[in-house]
Amino acid sequence: MTSVEHILDLRDFIEASPSSFHAARESGRRLAAAGFTELAESAPWPVQGKYFVIRDGAIIAWLVPENAASTTGFNILGAHTDSPSFKLKPKPTTGRFGWLQAGVEVYGGPLINSWLDRELQFAGRLVDLDGAETLVATGPLLRFPQLAIHLDRSSNDGLKLDKQQHMNPIWGQGNAADEDLLGLLADRVGVDASTIGGYDIVVADTQPGQVFGANNEFFAAGRMDNLTSVHAGLLALIAAAESPAADVIPVLAAFDHEEIGSNSRSGACGPILEDVLTRVSDGLGASVSERRRAFVNSLCISADAGHAVHPNYSERHDPANLPVLNGGPLLKINANQRYATDGVGAAMWAKLCAAAGAPYQEFVSNNNVPCGSTIGPLTATRLGIRTLDVGTPLLSMHSARELCGVADPYYLAQITKTFFGGLPA
Repeated sequence: MTSVEHILDLRDFIEASPSSFHAARESGRRLAAAGFTELAESAPWPVQGKYFVIRDGAIIAWLVPENAASTTGFNILGAHTDSPSFKLKPKPTTGRFGWLQAGVEVYGGPLINSWLDRELQFAGRLVDLDGAETLVATGPLLRFPQLAIHLDRSSNDGLKLDKQQHMNPIWGQGNAADEDLLGLLADRVGVDASTIGGYDIVVADTQPGQVFGANNEFFAAGRMDNLTSVHAGLLALIAAAESPAADVIPVLAAFDHEEIGSNSRSGACGPILEDVLTRVSDGLGASVSERRRAFVNSLCISADAGHAVHPNYSERHDPANLPVLNGGPLLKINANQRYATDGVGAAMWAKLCAAAGAPYQEFVSNNNVPCGSTIGPLTATRLGIRTLDVGTPLLSMHSARELCGVADPYYLAQITKTFFGGLPA
């Protein structure tokens, strides 16, 4: 697969994954097509082979080679399936003056003004009273309309948006008392609205991803933070299954809820990864001591998005570390352990990139601009597995539509393929 083929496949993956639940299911669909078997967490598990489990909006997939032992290490790529957005509130059907509107709550830290004046969709899951889940994605349905400049002459001097007052999207015309947004969502997927007991519905962009630029070097799409990493790990794991390494268990761990702190049963602070690793280890006959030895032999690469230097705001970046698009994935470093990378991990990454024939760049924040964090420190703290933080460089991170270089997601996939094949000697 070339970098162009990779980016077009990433485009298709993003389009099929408007919510974390869709991303987990699309990943599972692709894995199943490649011969992986979905396992139920409530059932006994086999040992050798290629498997995955889906827990809500998270998916963990792995490959156990035939000669894996009780102390065989895990090579883990950690990522996340959620993105900053807006989430549907209870009693969501609102409106006035003949407009039908929706009550939504801010999810994570979106760049709010980027969501204005776009044709958006609702996407996520409906849960009936028996607990059955149905995925829904409406296609273009709603919009956050901006106030015309004629009615606010100062808007270009600094747009201020009140999250409660101004971020109420329109989705039709009528009397809110006579309409039912949940009923509309249920109708779209053939579900009886009266049976809906709960839902997890977010807002997502509907514009397809687009390659552009003087030499087609750029790619723009929604949810690249962090579907670029999920997609890279997915392709790498499928490739690893074709010729599995003898001395490593590759694992793709795509968590949910990273954008809101990871504190959930499907987030990195929850037990899902440890549950899977423990059950795989148990299947290999490992004692508690042997499992800990396996963890010492393991490595986790926390792959999330990072910041490329912005040409109009270069003062917001560290003056000596200025990553560019198409210069390779970022090795993310922070003295206060907001990223988990240490010197040993950095050396491993350099060796891995050299073996993959892929470039990389270092990223560190400007001292006056504190950085965010990732699942990396959480995984390292929870499991004691050495972890390093990397990611695809982006512009417009947390926008409804982010921007990357065409080559960088491909480089990340190539490095991950090498990683899943075992660390170079």
